[in-house]
Amino acid sequence: MDVTLHLAQDPEADELLGRSPLAALVGMLLDQQVPMEWAFKGPSTIARRMGAEDLDAHDIAAYDPDAFAALLSEKPAVHRYPGSMAGRVQQLCRYLVDTYDGDAEAVWRGVGSGKELLKRLQELPGFGKQKAQIFLALLGKQLGVRPEGWREAAGAYGEADSFRSVADITGPESLTKVRAYKQEAKAAAKAKAKAAGG
Repeated sequence: MDVTLHLAQDPEADELLGRSPLAALVGMLLDQQVPMEWAFKGPSTIARRMGAEDLDAHDIAAYDPDAFAALLSEKPAVHRYPGSMAGRVQQLCRYLVDTYDGDAEAVWRGVGSGKELLKRLQELPGFGKQKAQIFLALLGKQLGVRPEGWREAAGAYGEADSFRSVADITGPESLTKVRAYKQEAKAAAKAKAKAAGG
């Protein structure tokens, strides 16, 4: 895995995401309740604060939980909720150590079908169906991981030429389109809820 992603909109952070399967997974995990760029810059910040070039699932899993929470809480914090997200990142790394010997890429390496890959992603701590489908779409669209039926397994996020999620962001222009789509979706959901309540 060695491509350039444009999710953090920061060259150093994006370079790490493109070469490190664990960094990409951790970025996806952090991508909630904060701007996407902030979430995907997180892996690079964590690695730097740990004095490393990359994230290592064994190191993170074994890290003292209070010290790891403090590491994510340093200003600027890695997430709006650095304490709880530190716990989630460690939980993900422990699962990867226990299930895949700490090799994040083993989650998708050699997988036979999109359906199987989606199942594996949903088994990861912190990955619900939607997050798993978005990450599956990112793997297929930008990282060349395309088992049979991957687009179908990714649902709407797998559609070609769509601008729904991080899987579709390849630069500033597509970032703007994805933001617009998300705002429209949010507004539509609000209107629907209001209509249902009214």
